[in-house]
Amino acid sequence: MPRKAGTADEGAAGQLAPRRSTRLTAALAAVGASVEPGNVKRPREIEETDEVTDAGSKKAKSTGRKTKEPKEDASDTPAPTLSPIDVGDSLPSFVLKNEQDEDVDVATLSAEKGVVIFLVPKADTPGCTNQACGFRDSYPDFTSAGFDVYCLSADKPAAQNKWKTKKELQYPLLSDPKRVLITALGAGEGGKTKRSHFIFEKGGKLVDKKVPVKPVDSPRFAYEFIKTLPTV
Repeated sequence: MPRKAGTADEGAAGQLAPRRSTRLTAALAAVGASVEPGNVKRPREIEETDEVTDAGSKKAKSTGRKTKEPKEDASDTPAPTLSPIDVGDSLPSFVLKNEQDEDVDVATLSAEKGVVIFLVPKADTPGCTNQACGFRDSYPDFTSAGFDVYCLSADKPAAQNKWKTKKELQYPLLSDPKRVLITALGAGEGGKTKRSHFIFEKGGKLVDKKVPVKPVDSPRFAYEFIKTLPTV
């Protein structure tokens, strides 16, 4: 059968010009790409955002964001420990903050006088305020007997200072946030503080303790015991 005459689309070698895909043409037109022969790119190539290195490998595009290093949380630091303190033992050398955020070595508290340290579960709560105000009102009796008074809790110095100002407490407050001294005294259990009080004679030896004790009884029991001690 005789061949049909060649059309104008045939090249010099008698080959037909490549057909353009309707689907590809539409995709390229949507992104404004040229559809001239030799300038055709597949949609995936157009959307490619990776850079190609000289070796032909792809390198991810940098976002320019810096990775933040996690900060160390002071609360994650293991708490130090003290040996248990019982009747007959002395106050250890251990530094706490007072309500003014000042360092206080508890071993120095009884250097010149006896000391009463009473413990409260939480500052500015009803029971603790009752106990603290009881020591406030009887404070002259303790000082006349040769004893200083300190309040000890796990509250932060700022909270203690606010409570001290609010209730006009004339004695210092000590902050033991990790309950190190509180636990050594036998008044820390399950992340809580047991209401209690401890009496140390001059020189630092523990001579009496009440764990637990009722808020209203704590100041009275402490003073009654001090009155039984021989005067120096």
